[in-house]
Amino acid sequence: MENTTIAAIATPPGKGGIAIIRLSGPMAQELLEKVFVPSSHKNAFESHFLMYGKAVDQGQMIDECMAVIMKAPRSYTREDVAEIHLHGGEYVTSVLLHALWGLGAKPAQPGEFTKRAFLNGRVDLSRAEAVMQIIEASGKMAAKAAIRDLKGGASAFINKAQEELTDILAGVAASLDYPEEIAEEEAVAGLLPRVKRLSGQLLAACDERSARMLEKGMEVAIVGRPNVGKSSLLNCLLEEQRAIVTDEAGTTRDIVRGSTVLDGLRINFSDTAGIRQSNQKVEQIGIELAKQSMQTADLVLAVFDRGISMTQEDSEILRLAKEHPYLLVLNKSDLPNKPEWPNGLSISTKTGEGIEELKTAIRNIAGQPGEGELSLLRHMHLARQAASSLSEAADSMEIAEPFDLVAIHLHEALYALGEVTGEQVTDALLDKIFLNFCVGK
Repeated sequence: MENTTIAAIATPPGKGGIAIIRLSGPMAQELLEKVFVPSSHKNAFESHFLMYGKAVDQGQMIDECMAVIMKAPRSYTREDVAEIHLHGGEYVTSVLLHALWGLGAKPAQPGEFTKRAFLNGRVDLSRAEAVMQIIEASGKMAAKAAIRDLKGGASAFINKAQEELTDILAGVAASLDYPEEIAEEEAVAGLLPRVKRLSGQLLAACDERSARMLEKGMEVAIVGRPNVGKSSLLNCLLEEQRAIVTDEAGTTRDIVRGSTVLDGLRINFSDTAGIRQSNQKVEQIGIELAKQSMQTADLVLAVFDRGISMTQEDSEILRLAKEHPYLLVLNKSDLPNKPEWPNGLSISTKTGEGIEELKTAIRNIAGQPGEGELSLLRHMHLARQAASSLSEAADSMEIAEPFDLVAIHLHEALYALGEVTGEQVTDALLDKIFLNFCVGK
């Protein structure tokens, strides 16, 4: 890899104000000089100096552009890196990119620039993954967690755990090497509480619900009988006409989805078919989908008609909703007739009454995802794996198994933590991680 120079478009495809082509590798400057002619020789091809000039292919001008060379190691990949800033258009970028490939550059694979940054020691693996988190962040909370990881948040936590675990392993090794000076009983008394404490700290850092919300958003299912205002509520929450609203009952057959951002967190709403007894096959399928949506949701909005008394179907819907995190939403509060109902949030999709209070309630139930030590599901899986190995080590200590076995469990935990930062990593794992990156990053 070190002997090749890669090139790719680093900006989204299509028309735009600017398109950037990025190169990295030993031929970066040589290739740049073949396709870019600076308008001035002053500071020409000086590292980190942005130049104005023209892009050319075999001497023919392609575009006016800007270009910069960033000499190793002061670059994103710690290799020589060049960037050419063209006018955003598919034709000019394609012509120049193919020209670079024809001159010896290789097409960059997904995430290959960041992969090189990791392999060259500029970032550890958790920081490399944070780059993709930032690119994919769908809200402020996800971006905030990604920036914290990019600055070393996850690395700092894992490194501290590794240091503690290494110190524990040193204590085990000392007891194995000098049994006449450090009895196993004495070593267990000092090390066992530390092993248990470290296992607990790793488990406490694993909030998988929080990580999933950051990555994909909070899933909210809107359920209720037909004509209680579910589709109208979806439109109010999204502040757009996403779902069709009519007086005819049962018009929603499939799930209608829409997303918005509340206080920096993406919320994904699902407007479902009205739940009732029906002999129509299509409507029955929709009702079944509505019930399935409740099973997978982070929150259920159980919507009822405030203007009429609770029906037997309402009671069944409320029973189903109570099996999950839910909010009882009483719609049509603008109507004069208001029978007795259990305590809930009164709203009117017609006047907008209570909608902001409902949004606040949804956001409060979501909590503060991303505030924990770890924010990626992969990291949490490995932390849980390490905690499990530590728990096995603690069990071995308590039943006085040989310290050789304890050491094996501790080494397994240390290996799992090393997979977070990249100290212990296989080519297959790297390929899997960076395959999810976009080309050009």
